[in-house]
Amino acid sequence: MTEQERNDLQLTITHALKEMEQEAGDRFDIQKINLADLGRRTGISRKRLRNIQKNGFVVKPHALRGTRKEKTVLSGFTGIIDAQLKKGVTNSTSIKELLDEAGYTGGQTQVKEYISSHLNLVPAKRQIVAPQGGRGRRYTSEPGESFQMDWGFVNVEKDTGVTYRAACFAMICHHCGERYIEFFPNAKQENLFIGMLHTFQRMGIPRHVLTDNMKSVTTGRDTDGKPVWNKEYENFMVTVGFETRLCKPRHPFTKGAVERLVQFVKNNFMAGRTFGNITDLNFEAIRWCDSQNRRYHKGVCCIPHEEHMNRCLGAEARLVMTDELHLYLWPERKISFDGFVNFEGRRFGVPYWYTGKTCRLSRQEYTLIICSSDLRRKLVEHDVTWSRRDSFCKDQYAAEQPEEYPTAPVTTIMRQNALRKPQAAFSGFNFDKEVAW
Repeated sequence: MTEQERNDLQLTITHALKEMEQEAGDRFDIQKINLADLGRRTGISRKRLRNIQKNGFVVKPHALRGTRKEKTVLSGFTGIIDAQLKKGVTNSTSIKELLDEAGYTGGQTQVKEYISSHLNLVPAKRQIVAPQGGRGRRYTSEPGESFQMDWGFVNVEKDTGVTYRAACFAMICHHCGERYIEFFPNAKQENLFIGMLHTFQRMGIPRHVLTDNMKSVTTGRDTDGKPVWNKEYENFMVTVGFETRLCKPRHPFTKGAVERLVQFVKNNFMAGRTFGNITDLNFEAIRWCDSQNRRYHKGVCCIPHEEHMNRCLGAEARLVMTDELHLYLWPERKISFDGFVNFEGRRFGVPYWYTGKTCRLSRQEYTLIICSSDLRRKLVEHDVTWSRRDSFCKDQYAAEQPEEYPTAPVTTIMRQNALRKPQAAFSGFNFDKEVAW
């Protein structure tokens, strides 16, 4: 019986005795009380009331409470439990399975109680130091030191009921909160490079970029734990002139600024938005970024655009578009056997007279420009209609065909008269005469 059960039982008996004392008056004698009547009032058997009466109707704990037998069903098996606890194993189910194999016939409750009372045998996971509390320090940076980048994804529903997924590239200055977002049909590596270059053109080049373990950035880690960079991304870093630091995904203490930016874009910019195509959507995204960058933000305690222009840009390198960097803005495509190139899920035609097997292309607002692989010659321009139909171009299938010429002098002559204009259907009527009549 627990202490709470004893207190409840004592309260029940005391209340019944008071009622009997009020009814009997001066004739009430606790030593000569009617146990049958008391049992009816309390619901307790007379045998139990008789034992309680010996203590003056005071409910006391059992005399053997708190004592344990010197020898239990677990005796002789404690060595197995101690060995597992010293190895750091505290799971009672796995320990009981070992005990059952050794001949243990008891239950799991005794095993749990023994484990809880011998946790001092479990080795410490780390060195015991003075408690520091639940306190952490967020990652901070100086002006122009670091940017954070990440991808966000959204499902787009078309009027026809078809749903496809679009990707949003997001980058933010860690010091001042200056932000930039751009939408792409997918999150391929070439779109990552385009988004980063567009950001560097607007915001400058930081000393390093914080990101998570993207496949476009890293292929894994070596035996020393150092990141193994994707070769194309490593060449991009060297060409532009910045470093990259990898962070845990969805980790607020290191790259929480861009994580919050992606969430804010989804809840603020994307919510309920309707657009015509990705070009229109990116125009709206730039206006939204400019509006947000010119507002006061409590998190950074400044207006991001003013702080970035005054302090961050002075500490950052400016992007100079070289011929090598232009290649990242003009991704390369293979020309198919029927004279098409794939771009953003659509096919665009290439003239037949271009004999190269690859070309480079770029979408400039509403126009797709296709150039030679060395960017020295423009091949064709297409209006980006955002239709899934193939876009053909002039001379896509034209080819030089053999032509026959006369082998003998031509002496036959024909004549061709000039074409006469057909007379109108009412030319035979004199309308002036009719009016005069």
